[in-house]
Amino acid sequence: MDLENESSPASLLSAIVVAGTHSGVGKTTMTLGLIGAFRRRGLTVQPFKVGPDFIDPLHHQRASGRAARNLDGWMLSREANLDCFARASADADIAVVEGVMGLFDGSEGKSDRGSTAEMAKLLGLPVVLVVDASAMARSAAALIHGFASFDVELHLAGVILNNVGGSIHADMIRDAMAEGVPVLGAIPRVAGLVMPERHLGLHLPHEARADYFDELATLIEEYVDVDGLLEASRIERPKLPKTQRVSVAEPTVRVGLARDEAFCFYYADNLELLQHAGAELVEFSPIRDPLPDRLDGLYFGGGYPELHAPQLAANTATKEAIREFAGSGGPIYAECGGLMYLAKSLELEDGSYPLCGILPFSTRMPAGLTLSYVQIETNGGLFGANLTARGHVYHQSEIVGEPTVGRCYTLQTNRGDQMEEGFYVGNVLASYAHLHFASQPDIADSFIKGCRAYRVS
Repeated sequence: MDLENESSPASLLSAIVVAGTHSGVGKTTMTLGLIGAFRRRGLTVQPFKVGPDFIDPLHHQRASGRAARNLDGWMLSREANLDCFARASADADIAVVEGVMGLFDGSEGKSDRGSTAEMAKLLGLPVVLVVDASAMARSAAALIHGFASFDVELHLAGVILNNVGGSIHADMIRDAMAEGVPVLGAIPRVAGLVMPERHLGLHLPHEARADYFDELATLIEEYVDVDGLLEASRIERPKLPKTQRVSVAEPTVRVGLARDEAFCFYYADNLELLQHAGAELVEFSPIRDPLPDRLDGLYFGGGYPELHAPQLAANTATKEAIREFAGSGGPIYAECGGLMYLAKSLELEDGSYPLCGILPFSTRMPAGLTLSYVQIETNGGLFGANLTARGHVYHQSEIVGEPTVGRCYTLQTNRGDQMEEGFYVGNVLASYAHLHFASQPDIADSFIKGCRAYRVS
């Protein structure tokens, strides 16, 4: 053995990408079970999610105990993705990356841009393919062979068969695979393990039964070669970026962060970039809490305000305090569900609920689904002019009528549609776009500068 060329354990990281043949095959279930199984071995697990998703990362965080990070080939540059992966996994034993949709599905048909495959190749990680085998036997081998041969640059380390009918069914597929891609495990159909869904995705982690995550880990340990997967997924630990994020020595502003069952859609990098720019993030619940004291700014993410409209409407003291803060020139940034909360009212099928009334329009739902990647260019407002950032829109609400309010974004979707967006009133900016600040870190800096200016005014 050449000891000089042997990598030390500290220089190695186990890392896998959990992909699927298509949406709905059980990627999230397998990912959560694997995270739990790895943690039972005393390992520190860093989760990631490919694509513009908030709900899966919340489940990842619940299972791993660490904030999940989003990786995305359309929203973020190559360097931003590599830096995010290296920084977040620097103190972890294993990184688990859950893919998006099917392995090769992305933002366009002519390339793998925005896909799980693109991210696996960029990071140099092995892929574990989840296959729903419930209605297949030998045909599963043909399907797997197609995925393995479609892109020779991709390393398909093995497959996990989901929803098999029993050991005989699983053995038939193993026999058909012969010397092909390894079958790492075969999970039987188990009633009650499919996470319920609603209009924007899976139910949230707090809605799952208490033993759900533990049961998934037990299932994986019983039917998957976890130790073999760990051994086969060793890679050289990625080098940290030469330019590290440098935070201010002490927080210079206090930013109220709306965080509860109604407002929970935040990219972890957005919050970290705000902290590095000088924010102390003060969490509060618009459902049940008063507005915190001595705030210099407010950030309302997306979520499910429609599920909690009566409680949000009933917390009149907090709504009034937010209106007073906005009226005094306080900087407020709101995305999607946050936009709905700052509007006059939310019109639902069971009635209309009065909300903050800062924006001079109301919203209603249900409406048609709006889903796309977006790029925005600022022309004023809270973030100033001449900034370009990327993100996504995903909502089933709409603004009632034509909003008579200023616009500070030129927004373009990845399909080429263009519109004026970014609704602003004074120092309040609300948008249906969920921006990823790592696509334009000056967004976070501009927001914090506005908070500092308000603090000294």
